[in-house]
Amino acid sequence: MSDSQNPTILPKSNGPLFVTNLKNLANRNGPIETKPTMALCRCGKSSKKPFCDGTHKTIEFSTAKAESRVRDRRDEYVGATVTIHDNRGICAHAGHCTDELPAVFRMRKKPWIDPDAASPEEITAIVRKCPSGALSLAGLMEEGGEPSIFVAPDGPYIVTGGPELLETERGQGASMRHYTLCRCGHSRNKPFCDGSHWSEEFVDDDN
Repeated sequence: MSDSQNPTILPKSNGPLFVTNLKNLANRNGPIETKPTMALCRCGKSSKKPFCDGTHKTIEFSTAKAESRVRDRRDEYVGATVTIHDNRGICAHAGHCTDELPAVFRMRKKPWIDPDAASPEEITAIVRKCPSGALSLAGLMEEGGEPSIFVAPDGPYIVTGGPELLETERGQGASMRHYTLCRCGHSRNKPFCDGSHWSEEFVDDDN
C-alpha cells in the first residue's frame, strides 16, 4: 500500500488520470498550479487541458488496450562494454535515440541496436534521455529528482521522479521512476504513450 503522502497517479477506467499529492506540474510555459487532487485529461478532447472537463463521458472514450499494439517484450543487446535493454512495447517514440545516436539506434536495420557503435558514455547519455523507460542499461542506476509531470508540447505526460502508478500492469523491465502517459487519447497501449500523437497530429496550443 502506498504512503498517503507520496504522489500517486491512478488511471481511471474510461476516464482521466487521478493525481494526488503532486507538487510539480509544468508545461512549456512554466509551472502549473497544483491541487492535492487533480484529474488530468487523457481523452485529448478537454477544453481545459491538461485538466479533465468530463468530455470523455460524451465521446465514449475507451482506455482498453488495442489488439494491434506492439507487444510487451524486453530484448537484450550485448556489446563488448555495455548491454542495452529495449522494450518496444512501451516506447513513446520521442526520437532522442535515433536522432542523436543513429550509429547505435539504427532505423530499418536488423538488429536495430548496435551497442558497440559508440562509447559507453555516449550511450548512457542517450539512454538517460529516454522518457518512456523503454531503453535501459545493465547496471545503470536511475537518476533521482522530485516527483514531477511535464506536459509535453502536443505530446504525452512525461513523468519523472517516481510518482507511483496505481493499478497498472507494467512492461517487462519498465522503469518505476520515469514513464510516459498518453494524453492524446489514441495510444494503443493506454495508459502509456505509444507515439500515436504523431500520426494523429494531436495539437494542444495552450500547453
